[in-house]
Amino acid sequence: MITLGQQRAKAQLSRLYHSSRVPHALLMLGQTGWGTLALAVEFAQWLQCQGDPTGSTGPCGECNACRKAAQFIHPDIHFSYPTIGTNAVSTNFIKEWRTALQENPWQDANAWLQRLGAENKQGNITKDECNAIIKKLSLKTFEGRYKILIMWLPEYLGKEGNRLLKLIEEPPEQTVFLLVAENADLILPTILSRCQLVKTDPLTDAEIALGLQEVRNLDADRSRQIAFLAGGDFNQALELADNPENDDAALLLDWLRKCWKGNGVELVRWTEQFAKLGRENQKQFLQYGLHFLRELLAMIVAQKNDARLRPDELQTARNMARVLNFDKITQLVQILTDNVYYIERNANPKILFLDSSIQINRILKEAS
Repeated sequence: MITLGQQRAKAQLSRLYHSSRVPHALLMLGQTGWGTLALAVEFAQWLQCQGDPTGSTGPCGECNACRKAAQFIHPDIHFSYPTIGTNAVSTNFIKEWRTALQENPWQDANAWLQRLGAENKQGNITKDECNAIIKKLSLKTFEGRYKILIMWLPEYLGKEGNRLLKLIEEPPEQTVFLLVAENADLILPTILSRCQLVKTDPLTDAEIALGLQEVRNLDADRSRQIAFLAGGDFNQALELADNPENDDAALLLDWLRKCWKGNGVELVRWTEQFAKLGRENQKQFLQYGLHFLRELLAMIVAQKNDARLRPDELQTARNMARVLNFDKITQLVQILTDNVYYIERNANPKILFLDSSIQINRILKEAS
């Protein structure tokens, strides 16, 4: 498993590690797509590492403990995560969990629950799971220096979190809780007060681009283009990378040109072809369009002559900046944002984009 970026959080964890006073409960707060879960797994591996800790900046990756932790089979590193079923416990789904971590440690909760066949069922961390955690952590360590529990998304505990309060406040010796959360507002305040906070940050475009080249073996230009659209979230970047590659820049430019001309026959033909792309590719196109408009807006507001665009895209943006103002771009952004919402809810793409084309024609002509 690789970890991307997060230099600030890694520096904080390094200070805690070398201080020999690792808190018994850490709340690692940030989107999973930023690498928060991957960072927690790496820190757990470091705590169990049998290599020489002097001057180290992370786990050695070579000792027996590191090899087991890297395969998610270390007997003293336990995992807890949302599952489906009233009486479900995490160990019922440990094979699926290990596979998910190996394939994509940046996945979101919905992708994980769908892997379990959730469909419309709600995920949760159950009473039985809490009781199982208490039992596991009451045992002695098998071979590691610590007993570690990595709980992904403690937001799913709800009121069941009360069952763990005493254990978190007064844990057995050499026990560490790593709670990996995305929304602290959904966690019981009594749990939050017992944890030391470690915040993660959105990934930079450069970090995402390098990660895509390593994980998906993409070329540098494609990696940069996806990084611009991912918004600091590597899971989003992977979803974009795994979709068939389309030249969204050329498609957007072609659409805007047809919207400018306002020829009804051409717009109908365009929407019919666009509808064949499929929902995920349509969403990717809209995400690119929103990225393009945000960069165009930044050029106009800040009066800059550059943006996070490829050279051909940048020239298009400069041309459009001459005829569009802040209000018009804001209207275009709203149309594309609304379309993302409607596409996710299975709107008819032919009707949706033909209507949008007519609206955009009106906006562009008013701006001329």
